Amino acid sequence: MGIVAVTGVTGVVGRRVADALSYAGVPFRMLARSPERAPRYPNTEVVACSYGDAESARAALEGVDTLLMVSAAENAERLREHITFVDAAAAAGVKHIVYTSFFGAAPDATFTLARDHFATEERIAGSGMSYTFLRDNLYLDFVEYMVGEDGVIRGPADAGRAAMVARADVARVAAIAVQHPEQHRNVAYDLTGPEELTMSEVAEKLTAHLGRAVSFHDETVEEAYRSRAKWDAPQWQYDAWVSTYTAIAAGEFAGVSGDVERVTGRRPLSLDEYLAGER
Repeated sequence: MGIVAVTGVTGVVGRRVADALSYAGVPFRMLARSPERAPRYPNTEVVACSYGDAESARAALEGVDTLLMVSAAENAERLREHITFVDAAAAAGVKHIVYTSFFGAAPDATFTLARDHFATEERIAGSGMSYTFLRDNLYLDFVEYMVGEDGVIRGPADAGRAAMVARADVARVAAIAVQHPEQHRNVAYDLTGPEELTMSEVAEKLTAHLGRAVSFHDETVEEAYRSRAKWDAPQWQYDAWVSTYTAIAAGEFAGVSGDVERVTGRRPLSLDEYLAGER
């Protein structure tokens, strides 16, 4: 195995992958926009790198064979940053990219940000590098933050279902893929949990685990935009927030995949298990 580089090490998924590589005794290079915030491990190096800076990215990726590219934080320029980084990786001679994409990535996806993930996948696939696309469903880790101060989850999700996945399971898959890229070459994995839930069922499980009443209110699309207007945000962010729920309603986050278990040999965490503290 050649040189492995890991991005996103100051976030949950990248940090968990770095932990797994260190535990396995794999030397690797960490790429971080803020190197001082990166964790420290034996036999590793930390290099300053920004997705949107082609020159720094190419320099940071020199000599790298396999790259974990954790998608950038949501922002209006994310797709441009992704394309710049992918092009820099190809120019630096990277052979394989493991990219954290999104479930149902497509040019016409209801969830607006899934369109950017599709465009990033297309750039990688056309770059000459081989790839593994990890198409993560919604994160189980975030469901508690969907609950308002009044104990209500609000959104136009109707009775649609989502097969949400824990970030820990995504990281487990990613850690295996970067260590054995030849076994996961030019494939896309749909990473889901073991069940698909409606938002009403999510609210019931949160009620059981949090010790307080949580309910779901199925807003209209118009109500959803109005209820989120209390936050000062750009239009693309409002569209992303609302389309998260309309994509659920459209059935675009439904469908349980066995890919997590196929890759890791371990059944993915359920929402009940996650809320009970399993990781």
